[in-house]
Amino acid sequence: MLQELKQKFKEYYGDGQVECIFSPGRVNLIGEHTDYNGGHVFPCALTIGTYMLARKREDRTLRFFSVNFEKAGVFVTSLDELTWKKEDRWTNYPKGVIWAFQQKGFEINYGMDVLVYGNIPNGSGLSSSASLEVATGLMLKTMFGFDQVTMTDIALWGQYAENRYNGVNCGIMDQFACAMGKEGHAIFLDTADLSYQYVPVQLTDAKVLIACSNKKRGLGDSKYNERRSECEEALKDIQKVMPIKNLGELTEETFEQVKGAIRRPICVQRARHAVLENQRTLQAVEALNKNEIELFGRLMNESHVSLRDDYEVTGVELDTLVEEAWKCEGVIGSRMTGAGFGGCTVSIVKNDAVDNFIASVGKAYEEKIGYPADFYVVDIGAGAYRIEE
Repeated sequence: MLQELKQKFKEYYGDGQVECIFSPGRVNLIGEHTDYNGGHVFPCALTIGTYMLARKREDRTLRFFSVNFEKAGVFVTSLDELTWKKEDRWTNYPKGVIWAFQQKGFEINYGMDVLVYGNIPNGSGLSSSASLEVATGLMLKTMFGFDQVTMTDIALWGQYAENRYNGVNCGIMDQFACAMGKEGHAIFLDTADLSYQYVPVQLTDAKVLIACSNKKRGLGDSKYNERRSECEEALKDIQKVMPIKNLGELTEETFEQVKGAIRRPICVQRARHAVLENQRTLQAVEALNKNEIELFGRLMNESHVSLRDDYEVTGVELDTLVEEAWKCEGVIGSRMTGAGFGGCTVSIVKNDAVDNFIASVGKAYEEKIGYPADFYVVDIGAGAYRIEE
């Protein structure tokens, strides 16, 4: 793979030494739409992700090429034109990170030639954009010798770029998982203070299986920002009667006590999901630590119901994938993952049931939706790293 990408780099940019970075995609096992509400999340990095090859230039020109969008050709811009432009398409993500580094006081005086290739399904909700942002951050650290920049910094500045440059009001989870992943472990992250611990995911007789709905979604033009503002509205109402900083501080009991302060019923629903999903995440990690995988699966199922009914971010595609999964023998748990409105589901499926799951869920999905889903049996991988030769 790497040699092919190097050859491609040479075709477009000529001979010379290149830096190589791999940044993973991520899947969140449980804890959805809690990260911007100061709650807990439980993502893991995957072994699929983004490869980035780059070389420093002598001038201020930036050139970007994606093997995934070969027909689009090379995008050419410069360090003096770091503004979001619709026509710049996917290159707004790496441009945003370069801009973020500059905003944080790091001098980048030379341009780059950049080639990327991703094997994350595009628009699937497995964080292809965060993966690309983290790859760019690590590339800048490596290429420009910013040794003081930590992987947590790279995650935070990727989020900053997404919020301020690309206009998507995302939480920290995606970039954090891509930057900080650990092989065979999920990350139990408290988004309120970024404290985290690695939890082994020991599935002795089961696999993590991702089903991609193939319904494309873009976070920026989805209702993601709307959901976030509804939660913020609920929080402001609650703060009039209880001094809290975010919804993640509430338990189910305290939420019941203060929910009457929330003026709009729709905001009660959104806040209920944020609070109970956070509690489910705490319970799920405890279950995994005790090797109670069936309980973990039940909590995944409850998470989907809450995302469907209270948060209303699933849609017919994701609901069909999950409801068909629940019918299959050997499915321990299944839920939508990511922002919703399309994208993917994540299921834990017993080894001997995987083939039947793919066949039966795939058949039912295509019959109902009219086009096929894609299925991926995934491994839990490491966070972003420089590829040493």
